[in-house]
Amino acid sequence: MVLSVVGERVRATGSKSSGEQRVMDLPEIVRPDEWAPLVIRTDYTDDVAWREVVAELERVVGGREWESPVHLVDDRRWAGVTSDEALVAAARDEELSVVFLADGVTMRSPLRPLLALDLGADDDQDLDPVYYQELIDSPPPREVRVVPDAVHMVHGNLQLANLDFPEFAEEAAADPDGVVRDLVTAPHGPGS
Repeated sequence: MVLSVVGERVRATGSKSSGEQRVMDLPEIVRPDEWAPLVIRTDYTDDVAWREVVAELERVVGGREWESPVHLVDDRRWAGVTSDEALVAAARDEELSVVFLADGVTMRSPLRPLLALDLGADDDQDLDPVYYQELIDSPPPREVRVVPDAVHMVHGNLQLANLDFPEFAEEAAADPDGVVRDLVTAPHGPGS
């Protein structure tokens, strides 16, 4: 995957399975607030589901008193963008630790789980195998499903470095639905 800046656009180049090069012009992502999670819509099959996701993201969670801003990217030029392509585009924001995609799974699942992608994955690409062979052989998870009301919690904890991405992956693995939930608002009981 190659990233180049073209004016105010990002050009992500990747290869298809057929070996052909695919070039996508993606709009540059400019977040006005580093504390606002970045959510990119990549699936345009269900506008009702998208409105549900947006409403859930924008509501005040758990009776908290502060606003819940979120930076939404709802631009059809992002339709069908893969997680790798989204990571390349989002990585230009050096302050960003995670990006959330509203993809096909998000639109089809009643939980509306967003795909959270770890932008810290590049941090361990140049590890010395003498000291880090185990980490090289078994890299930590780089994506996890997050229900909309947990997006702010995941984003905030990663931005503050209170938790690491693999800790959220462990939490999702322990959840009956395989998602990260906000403990303040999560209903109790399996599958709820």
